[in-house]
Amino acid sequence: MADDKKYNRKYKDSLFRMVFREKENLLSLYNAVNSTDYAEVGELKIVTLENAIYMTMKNDVAFLLYDYINMYEHQSTINPNMPLRDLFYIAYEYEKLVDGKQIYGSKTIQIPTPRFIMFYNETETAEESVLLKLSDLYSVSLDEPELELKVKMLNINYGYNKELLKQCKILGDYSVYVHKVRSYAKEMPTEEAVDVAMEECIREGVLEEFLIKYRKEARMMSIFEYDEEQVMSMIREQIREEGLEQGRRQGLVIGAIEALRDFGHDDKEIKAVVMKKYSLSEEEITAYL
Repeated sequence: MADDKKYNRKYKDSLFRMVFREKENLLSLYNAVNSTDYAEVGELKIVTLENAIYMTMKNDVAFLLYDYINMYEHQSTINPNMPLRDLFYIAYEYEKLVDGKQIYGSKTIQIPTPRFIMFYNETETAEESVLLKLSDLYSVSLDEPELELKVKMLNINYGYNKELLKQCKILGDYSVYVHKVRSYAKEMPTEEAVDVAMEECIREGVLEEFLIKYRKEARMMSIFEYDEEQVMSMIREQIREEGLEQGRRQGLVIGAIEALRDFGHDDKEIKAVVMKKYSLSEEEITAYL
């Protein structure tokens, strides 16, 4: 078990990223997403960012294929800030692809067309596809924003986007494996759930080659990712409950203020009563008033 803990830290990576670092798997995923049938794996060039100097995290998968640069991300939860993250990623990719001196010349520079996809398997949503836009994050909304970036999010939970998962077997297998881990983890410890799911998948030919080849690494990643997912789920629930409690308390304070005003008390009197009753600071009661 001590070794497991070491690997838990060492393999701070993504199982999705590991599965699709294989070019054959990545090309299959691209074909499924874009309804193409490319077969030349040699045309695919991986350009995934690896610890870019000014970033604190990697992007999951980035690759060039013909005239396109594709940015694929995987999240266990929906991330509304993904367009901004992808903006950072693509800017750095273009910086690597283009000689900085050329941008000051009079000749037009050709750059690969970007495509942004986020695969997610959050358990709390039933939407199969969601479009996120950079302009949704702007503090001032514009009908025609001068800078836009769109990220297509695809739900890869077991039972969703069935045609996509059918077209890309390795993605379908990944979805089944994650589903099995989650299901068994409801009945047994995480480590045991991962082991049972792995054995079952190997017997059934689901991610079989990958799980046999990278068994130890895949096991550690699966344990880490599921535990992290559980922790984040608990944090979200705690925040939700705290928000409800805060809203209830705010309602009581506002109700008390309105009631005292109805009885003819001035703000000075209301301040004294409500501050004492609800343990509010001077700033808080002033904001309420």
